[in-house]
Amino acid sequence: MRNEKTTEKKTHFSLFTFHFSLFIVLCSLFLVNCSGMATSAEEYFSIGMAYYDLGKFEDAEKWLNRAKQANKTYTASQYNLGRIAFERKRYEEAAKIFEGILKRDPDNVLALRAAAYTRIKMGNIDIAQKHYSRLLVLVPESSDDGYNHALVLFAMERYSEAEEVLSKYPFAMRDNKDLQLLYARSQGKQNKVEAIDNLAKWLEANSDAKVRFEYAAVLEYHEFYARAIEEYRKAHEDIAVTSTDPKKTDIRFAIAKALLIAESANNSGVTELQGAVDDGFKNIAAIEELTNNAKISDANKTSIRTIIDDIRREELAAQEKQRQAEAEQQEADQEETDNSAIESET
Repeated sequence: MRNEKTTEKKTHFSLFTFHFSLFIVLCSLFLVNCSGMATSAEEYFSIGMAYYDLGKFEDAEKWLNRAKQANKTYTASQYNLGRIAFERKRYEEAAKIFEGILKRDPDNVLALRAAAYTRIKMGNIDIAQKHYSRLLVLVPESSDDGYNHALVLFAMERYSEAEEVLSKYPFAMRDNKDLQLLYARSQGKQNKVEAIDNLAKWLEANSDAKVRFEYAAVLEYHEFYARAIEEYRKAHEDIAVTSTDPKKTDIRFAIAKALLIAESANNSGVTELQGAVDDGFKNIAAIEELTNNAKISDANKTSIRTIIDDIRREELAAQEKQRQAEAEQQEADQEETDNSAIESET
């Protein structure tokens, strides 16, 4: 309780100090103007940043726009105007400001970092990647920038490059679970056997059904079917019903596929596949692909084709039902129109 009171007092003191500083700056500005002396850009900048720290972005913009008229405070003012635009979700404006700074000062690390992050927000990952590439030339020791760069490369499906970038930060990776995971995922997307150990190590200390699903897929690719099925089942148990990436039905289909290959002598895979279909898995193309897999027995392929035929019959029945419902609705609408016309004539 005593610590809470002390913290509260410190917070109140900090707020008082901040507001008092803003008061002094504003008073100084007032006195300078009254004396007929020119107000400096530094004073405008100080007031703008004071308002920025208060979260009063409109006032901050006004003062920073004044401050940027001077060369001495131009870059700093522009940078903070970009931050304001970003905070207010005016991303195109923010990107234009940050990249405008880079035209004057290509090695400005703060502007590069801000421009890259803004471009990610806008979905312009190609441009973001270029900014991060430049940033890592200037500050190669920055693991945070390296992680962000790798994240962009991963989104662009350039997995080997993402892995290469992250491999430069072995010490940071020891303590940073986000770096560890992205590194393992980059390897997993390339179906590298090293991904098995790295994903397993991450899952020992963390819990994520999607990551476990990816881990199981890598195990399956390298034909560790028993372990893959076990991990798929854990992922299916842990994944939320509302998940869309992956869906529970997608995981159940993956279990069926692994069983069809690992236990081709029995029909356990077919049973699991039928369960996935009953739960809502209707991807006929994915199911048909199983019939081309040489590792699946002919008997099970026959059963799979039966499942496919059943799905198609259900789809045709649903389409016919929908067609009938639409025809009935059109007939009802027409009848209502005719009745309205008769009433109007009457």
